[in-house]
Amino acid sequence: MLKNYLLLAFKNFRKQKLFSLINILGLTVGITCCLMIFLFITNEFSYDKFHKNGKDIYRIYRTANTNGELRNIPWVSPPYARALAIDYPDAVKAVTRVQPDNDLVTYNNISFNEQKIYLVDSNFFSFFSFHLLKGDPLTVFKDPLSIVMTESAAKKYFGKEDPIGKVVDFNKKMRLKVTGIAKDIPSNSHLDFDMVVPLSNWKDDYWMNQWPNNGLFTYLSLSPSVKPETLQKQFSHFMDKYLGEFYRKAGFKMDLIMKPLEGIYFEGENPFDNVKHGSKRMVYIFMSIAVLILIIACINFMNLATARATDRSKEVGLRKVMGAVRKELAWQFIFESLLFSLTATVLSVLLLQAVMPAYSRFLGYKLPTYWSNPIFYIFLVGVILVVGMLAGSYPALLLSSFSPIESLRGKLKLGKRGASFRKALVVFQFGISVLLIVSVSVVMIQMHFVQTTDLGFNKEQSMIVKLDNGKIWDNKIQFKNQVSEIPDVSSVSLMTGEPGGFHDTYSFEAQSKPGEKLMLNTEFADFEYVKALGLKMIAGRDFSASFPTDSTNAVIINRAAAKLLGYEPKEAVGKWIKNVSGDSLRRTIVGVVEDYHYASLRQVIGPLVISTKKDDRRLALIKLNTAHLPGTIDRIKRIYAANAPDFPFEYTFLDEKFDVLYKSEIKQESLLSIFSAIAICIACLGLFGLASYTALKRTKEIGVRKVLGSSVENIVLLLSKDLLKPVLLGTIIAVPAGYLVMQNWLQNFAYRTSIPWWLFAVAALIAVSIALITVSLQAVQAALANPVKSLRVE
Repeated sequence: MLKNYLLLAFKNFRKQKLFSLINILGLTVGITCCLMIFLFITNEFSYDKFHKNGKDIYRIYRTANTNGELRNIPWVSPPYARALAIDYPDAVKAVTRVQPDNDLVTYNNISFNEQKIYLVDSNFFSFFSFHLLKGDPLTVFKDPLSIVMTESAAKKYFGKEDPIGKVVDFNKKMRLKVTGIAKDIPSNSHLDFDMVVPLSNWKDDYWMNQWPNNGLFTYLSLSPSVKPETLQKQFSHFMDKYLGEFYRKAGFKMDLIMKPLEGIYFEGENPFDNVKHGSKRMVYIFMSIAVLILIIACINFMNLATARATDRSKEVGLRKVMGAVRKELAWQFIFESLLFSLTATVLSVLLLQAVMPAYSRFLGYKLPTYWSNPIFYIFLVGVILVVGMLAGSYPALLLSSFSPIESLRGKLKLGKRGASFRKALVVFQFGISVLLIVSVSVVMIQMHFVQTTDLGFNKEQSMIVKLDNGKIWDNKIQFKNQVSEIPDVSSVSLMTGEPGGFHDTYSFEAQSKPGEKLMLNTEFADFEYVKALGLKMIAGRDFSASFPTDSTNAVIINRAAAKLLGYEPKEAVGKWIKNVSGDSLRRTIVGVVEDYHYASLRQVIGPLVISTKKDDRRLALIKLNTAHLPGTIDRIKRIYAANAPDFPFEYTFLDEKFDVLYKSEIKQESLLSIFSAIAICIACLGLFGLASYTALKRTKEIGVRKVLGSSVENIVLLLSKDLLKPVLLGTIIAVPAGYLVMQNWLQNFAYRTSIPWWLFAVAALIAVSIALITVSLQAVQAALANPVKSLRVE
């Protein structure tokens, strides 16, 4: 029986080569896209699941309600870890700390300013399941003066030499021996490092023993019998025990919570968290696109199979006369569909292998090897069965239902129901295509809005140099003054964080709201901050050396802060405000600046206080005013080298750094564009097949019409109109659906563009034009055929 089915399938394939190739091509491209998205999705959902006891691991957060907004801050101070282990010995099985850092590492007089260094507890590699290629997880940090590198980092320093036992200089202050080599960190880890150094080297430093000094992550491994929610209820007492007095003096309170390790990646973007995060919303969007592309490819198969049903009617009639029952016929046609699905899946796997390097480069990371993943093969089998059954079920039922007498007479008619079903499928195909066009267009418009909207500050030609080592930190004022003397430098400002970067939050009291504690974002900067960023003063004045007290008791606030304090901008000038979680000195508001986007456009501009506190400067923002950037940058580099001779000069530009905030959306825009174009191509491929079949079945009619004087234009219109009507209907349905879907997506942005009406007209025009070209090409070819040959067709 199976052999018979196979022979019939190959015979049918040879007989209808064009339509068989269209089916296989559509299914191959559709399944390939589906597999690409499947690999992306499985990687997203696999984050941090490779840790052996990952389900028992939690990260600690401080949480507070800031002006009605709940903030979860994963940074805590070093003493938390030991206190949690001592206070809850039955619940907490193990605890480890991780402090991200960047440091100068030198070997053989070659230095690199490494940006991905973790300072960790000695149990780091036994706590987590990062694989050590060399070294024992339990003893690799037995000596504090040790360092573990990843494979890639070790190759950068030592080439092909054995790195174990090699000694490197760390910040020109200590010498560390390489005691372990870790396998490169997998792409599905929220923690990402190149080097790891024991935190115990700093155990006696002041910051390691201060509760309010929050600068590292703390992870707990709980006993399997412990319920996390039960333990978390006890944290209120814990915080009161160790920080109660501090918070009472500061006038605010923070609670302690914990979140599971395997959920960190999908927590969403957090300005207080610099580890990798993803969006479940986008994962589900791409999952939907994969399903829709596959459905579009299946619809092509169903449409062509049902359209060609009459061609196989005699075969069906003959087999029924010979004793075949409907069930056997149905399974024969489903088998053919499964064979098409199997062929397309095999070709898809080969195509996937070819595009994987480019796909990984585009994503920015290497996807895990899928050949050894059993889930991949289960998915492949599922695709073969689902596609085969979905695409073949209706044609199989339709063909097996034919009357044998009418089939053998060749007088079988499918009626309006079959035509209506095919049109409904075309409506669905092009409705989805237009929806994808609208979605991509809205994403592109929003990204353009993000990149071109007035941010309230001037980000052009603004160089950022981090003050991230002891030498440049000690000489920061000298560095600033020397750079300021360069003619092509208009201003230099030292600050805690650039727009789009770091900002902290403190508790304040204000003259207008006595006794009330207000949590305000804070930027510590010097007198040149407003000038360097080109901020607009709307009331009062800028910081000035003409007012000696500005360096100690003056602040500038933004419009949002003035509003929160209950003032109009001009009314706020001259009023006092004090940082109760800092030094509690009353400082006078000397000026108000217009709101500017110091965070990303996803966040509403919040209240901001700009203070001149001197001991918190993390970077220098250098405002350039030149068309000769290379020469000016070289001069700044020489000044940096003179002030920090052991450290490499590294810089970024503010506009580039700000654009990184939307890197994920830009990639999503590109992926959406690619997959949308593929979906439209697959839909057009099916439309081309239908147009070809329609022209073939009406060959004699076309010949008669030409003999009777019909023009090419009339024949093209005749063949095109029936296929274009469902395309238009699908477009009309998709327009409002696209509007609703993309309005929902735009809610992710606090500042967003409006969706212009003309976008829907353009999307509809693009879809209809592509469909018109596809159908017309085949129709014109049929209309230009020799009528004599057409009339000879039986």
